Amino acid sequence: MMQKFFDLERIDAKKRSGGERIKDFNEIYEVFSTNKASEQSARCIQCGDPYCHNKCPLHNLIPQWLKSTANKDLELAFALSNEPSPFPEVLGKICPHDRLCEGDCTLNDGHGAITIGSVETFITEEGFKKGFKPQFATQMSDKKVAIIGAGPAGLSAATFLLRKGIKVEIFDKQAKAGGLLTYGIPGFKLDKSVIERRVDFLKEAGAVFHQECEVGKDVNFDELQTNFDAVFMGLGATQGRKATFTGADAKEAYLAMEFLTNIQKKLFGEAYDESIDVKDKRVVVVGGGDTAMDCVRTSLREKARSVNCLYRRDADNMPGSKKEYINAREEGVDFDFYISPKEIVLDDNGNITGIKCVKTKLGEPDASGRQRVEEIEGSEECITADVVIFALGFDPVKYEFLAENGIELDKWDGVVVNENYETSKEGVYAGGDCHRGADLVVTAALDGREAAKAIATKLLAD
Repeated sequence: MMQKFFDLERIDAKKRSGGERIKDFNEIYEVFSTNKASEQSARCIQCGDPYCHNKCPLHNLIPQWLKSTANKDLELAFALSNEPSPFPEVLGKICPHDRLCEGDCTLNDGHGAITIGSVETFITEEGFKKGFKPQFATQMSDKKVAIIGAGPAGLSAATFLLRKGIKVEIFDKQAKAGGLLTYGIPGFKLDKSVIERRVDFLKEAGAVFHQECEVGKDVNFDELQTNFDAVFMGLGATQGRKATFTGADAKEAYLAMEFLTNIQKKLFGEAYDESIDVKDKRVVVVGGGDTAMDCVRTSLREKARSVNCLYRRDADNMPGSKKEYINAREEGVDFDFYISPKEIVLDDNGNITGIKCVKTKLGEPDASGRQRVEEIEGSEECITADVVIFALGFDPVKYEFLAENGIELDKWDGVVVNENYETSKEGVYAGGDCHRGADLVVTAALDGREAAKAIATKLLAD
């Protein structure tokens, strides 16, 4: 059944046309049919030392579930896919597969990588249709863990703790669980019902969610330490970086997550800031990662007059997923490469009228081997704009309760943990972006899983 890469070419999941999909926030990709998933899986050559498995942070059992899918054994594929991963149907949609599993696929050398992400999504979505459910412990111990943050790391920790028979309660400041998955990643990449379904499975398994409950305000950190056997912090890294040049504090200069979260709250019907509005405006997004792509594509759906993305290197050097860049171009985003913003221009009323930039070129490699960006003298220009959105990365938030409880931070304000994900405070664990700095959802899922295993080992041995 396998190794059909000579007979079958790589085929990506179908997507709606660019002009059609910018009319709404619905997902743009279709899920594979059973036959298509089987055919694409059958292209796998079943490497003895699978690079795809090694490159995946979760070390997903990719060749094994590809073989099961090729053989149309959905039940086995579902079990294999869900064993190491807290939410494979989510990661199948949003992981930058071209930089991870698919990027290291042996078939990239002339044949085209296996469509691992699309098959991963198919397995769990089709499994849910067939009535399959994720497995949790049937008997619970008397141990319980408090989880701060219902984002990827928190949901992952909850999943693997519940599998070990440990009770969990999640404390989260937003109205809905999911963190970045719910409020940061737009619906055209990840429909919100996908997250709600996973949350419902956790609730069925006994998880208790406390929404709109911020630690340090609505509940004291001391209470969690007193009332629970351990605490896991999945706080994320949501502090956006704003440029420091003149005009960056203009009223219509926004941080990426501020913009994306506000739009999502509007779509949910929650309270939102009505002043953040891009309709009929000329939007300029600064940055080249996946968050920048989320901002430009959201702006189009919010009926911006025009959308430009500025990046100081070229398309090949963009840090995000190539498919997201392609999707943005298909939808009508204009890209200006080799350009670096220097100042936001304001009129007498403080309104943005443009953004001054200078052209760049790539010079000699730096210590990491990446070519340095060099500015070209005398190449200044001004790009017309009404709104500027900064997608320049994120830093951990320095919550007061961390210092108050003697939890050690590194020089970037990330939470310091040991090999078991335990912080300097005994019984308090952390993972995801609050520890790593802004990273991928899949690495947050990894941290939640590994922290849960360490917590379970300690608690169940007592």
